[in-house]
Order: sequence, then C-alpha cells, then structure tokens
Amino acid sequence: MEFSEMTDVQEKVIPLALNNNDIIAQAPTGTGKTLAFAIPILEKIDANIEKIQAIVIAPTRELVNQINKEINRLAYFLKDIISVAIYGGEAIDKQIYELKKRPQIIVATPGRLLDHMERRTIRLNDVKIVVLDEADEMLNMGFLEDITNILKNVPLRHQTMLFSATLPSEIEKVASDILIDPERIHLSKKKLTVDMIDQKYIDVKEKDKIEVISRILDINEYKLVMIFCNTKKTVDEVTSKLLVRGFLVEALHGDMKQMQRDRVMMRFRKGLINILVASDVAARGLDIDDVDVVFNYDVPTDEEYYVHRIGRTGRAQKSGLSITLVTRSEKNQLRNIMKYTKSDIMQMMIPSMEKVMKVRVKKIIKEALDTLEQENNLANQYIAKEMNKIDFVDKDQLIKGLISLQLSNNDNEDIDLKEEIEERKQKRNREQARIFVNIGKKDKIKVYNLTDFLSKKTNMTNADIDNVEIHDNFSFFDVPLEYAKDLIKHPLDYKGKRMIFEMAKGNKKAKKKNKK
Repeated sequence: MEFSEMTDVQEKVIPLALNNNDIIAQAPTGTGKTLAFAIPILEKIDANIEKIQAIVIAPTRELVNQINKEINRLAYFLKDIISVAIYGGEAIDKQIYELKKRPQIIVATPGRLLDHMERRTIRLNDVKIVVLDEADEMLNMGFLEDITNILKNVPLRHQTMLFSATLPSEIEKVASDILIDPERIHLSKKKLTVDMIDQKYIDVKEKDKIEVISRILDINEYKLVMIFCNTKKTVDEVTSKLLVRGFLVEALHGDMKQMQRDRVMMRFRKGLINILVASDVAARGLDIDDVDVVFNYDVPTDEEYYVHRIGRTGRAQKSGLSITLVTRSEKNQLRNIMKYTKSDIMQMMIPSMEKVMKVRVKKIIKEALDTLEQENNLANQYIAKEMNKIDFVDKDQLIKGLISLQLSNNDNEDIDLKEEIEERKQKRNREQARIFVNIGKKDKIKVYNLTDFLSKKTNMTNADIDNVEIHDNFSFFDVPLEYAKDLIKHPLDYKGKRMIFEMAKGNKKAKKKNKK
C-alpha cells in the first residue's frame, strides 16, 4: 500500500492493541486511525472460524464503507478473512446475502446492526474485539442507547477500543462504563493539524465572502475544493450563489436523503463537479483524498471542527491549503483556534479585481473558442444568418458586449475597504454586555448549540454573539447592550430547562468592546 512509516496514532495504538489492552484514543479524521485498529484486528482473527469475531461501529454509512474498504485492502492476501459493511439506507435482503458468506468482521452503523441482531441474522456470541469509531459523533446523533444494547449482547470478555475526535465528559462517562483499565492516548494539540497544510485567513465582510471565494477559485486551477459552512441554510445559499457564477458545485448536508448524498459524492469523486459545499456533520467520515483547498466560509464555533475541516486537505503526506474567511465578529474565535492548535494562521490578501478580471476574460474567450470547435451545425447555421443581418455592427464591439454579458454573472464589484474600516470602527464603539446563563456542559450544550439557539429564538445573529465560555453548570457570552436587556426580561426554554439570563458580575454597566 506504499506506506513507509506509521502515523503518531498508529505508533501508539498498534502495540497496545496487539497486547489486548482496552484503549481510549483521541484521534481526529486524517490521522490514520483506521489502520491503527484494523491491523490488530486482522492479526487476531482466526480465519478457520467462520463466525463474527470483531465488530466496528461507526456513525455514518460513508464512514462504515470507508472502514470496510480499508480493512479489505489490508486483508487482500488473507483470502479466508471476510469483512462486510452493514448500514441503513440499503435493502436488508442484500446484506443478509452478504452475511451468508460467514464474515469474521462486521463494520456497521448502530441502528442497522441492532436490526440484524433482532432478526438473528447477526449473532455476537463469538465477538472478541469491539471498536467504537467517531464516538463523539455517535453520541451527538443519539446512538448511546443503541450502542449500550449492542454491547449487552457481547457475552465474551472482549477487547474494546474507543476512538473519538473530542473527549468531552459524556465520552469519558461512556468509556468508564464499557472499558476496563483502558490505556489512554492523546495526540498532542500540535499534531492535531497536519504539518503539510498551509493555513491562511482573510479579513472579509459577510457580504463579500462569495466574491472573495470566486476570485480565489478563478485565479487558481484547483481540481477538488471543499467549502465548509456552520449551518445547512448557509450550505444551500453558498451552493446556489456559486452555481449562478458558473462553478461546478453541489451541496452536502444532513437534511439530504442518503441516495442524494451518495449521488453527490459519486459526482465529486469522478470529477463531474469539483466543488463540494458541506456542513460539518455531513462531511464526517468521507473518504476523499487529493482535496487541493479547504475553505472555511464560516469560522467554526468549535475548535475541533476546524481540525476536522482542514484535515480534508494535506492527506497522505501531500501538501494542502486551508483558507478561513473571517469577519470582525469571528476574530476572537480565530485566535482561540490558533491557541488550541498551536499553529500560526497567516493572513492572506484578497486577489485584486485587476488580476481577477484578466483571468475571467481569458476564461470566457477560451470557452467561446472551445465551443466553436464543437459540431453543432444547426446552431452554426442560425448564427451565420443572424451575423449577416448585422453587418453594420462593429464586430469588436459585439464581442466586447458578449463578454461583458457573460461577466455579469459575477458581481465584479470591488471590495470597499474604506467601508469595511468604518464598519469596524462602529462595531468597536458599540456597547457590549457580558451575560450569565444558567446552562452549561452538564446540559449537553456546546458553543455552536448556544449561538444557533439564540439566533433562532431572538432577533440576534451569530455575529452578535461573541466571546462564549461554556462551563459545567453555566455559561457566559457577550452581546450588544440592546439585546442584553431584552434577554434578561424574557427567559427561554432549552430542552425543557428554563434559561435565566443575568448581567455577569462586574459587567452590570455596559462596557465598550476591546476597551483596555
């Protein structure tokens, strides 16, 4: 498979796994964790026993297929070892047929695995190894009860390996319930980001984000591009705006049916589209190599999400590029990301309109010439007839007009830096209030949950909510003073709990943001 050396997680996990230790490992996407548990599994499988000896549980169909494919690649010369993928969204009869091959390894989503267990088409009586991959995401998707029920049906004393991109208190509790004296593996934060990735950011106004991305895409010939957004709504909006500009782009988010997601991924892998706009959850576990650049259309509200996103580029020891678009209100979160990852994210300048316009005009002329080479006799006949009727029109003027018409698909508006500077001054002078709220980590809330909830239930936007701190039993955040007064007067309900808002101590008087 042309691997020359182990990754950090492989070097730490494989010896412990071969020694039958239970393991809890923090390992984000792109660190080589699949091989870290797949190699020990294959070493321990008894090929002479045609019963299920290992199960790997993962949250999504895409990740299940990716893991199963990798295991079968590793087992290429182990002809008597069979691994089968089990997941929802596919006819169960087809999977029952595959199970008749008597596999020793099952890779499955929790819900479909339980379904087979209830039908008694899968029995776990001989399982000696259990792997939980992307455990934090399975928890977020509500699979905890399913996983608990699955593990109750593994009667033998077995080895359990848990892999998770993050290790919140909920994951720690699950681990304490199902693992016995586990070895703990934490990748250092320095190694959470791939060394080969060139990380950049651009200061930008919200309204200019599409234009900025379009300029960068126009002047660079990227083969595969991923654009990440914080919400499904933004994914659809960005996709629509890029389509209007003529880019080959499709969306990927959680509201899409499995068949739609499979079709989008097939088109992306085959190069029928070269830009994929995705939400964080939908992109978990996607097996995509050779992504040239990752754009963060929104700065992720969780530092771990940043690690996942940029990990889509710079894979397999190749160089990569990530570009984060940062509005004024997102600057603080960018600083948190740099602190968390211990990496320098360097500022990148917006390509000038002069440079971009040259590229766009050349592109249109090339497309026009390429079109002339294609045979379309009927169209050519009508073009010739109409051109004969307008001999009095200057041909150069006609060509310029057609190119201008084509360019009108883009806004082609220069970005007003003076206006940006003035807006920043106004925001700096805007009075802010520090708010205390009586919910925290124990209520299973994260930064992005809180900001999304408040933006839906109030007149605020995500940009209005800043400097969020989540503690065990309470949280803090900054909002403009006019919104703070309204929040305090009108409590909200979050998953059945009354949210009480108060001015934080020491902040009863509004203070100006960034005031020293």
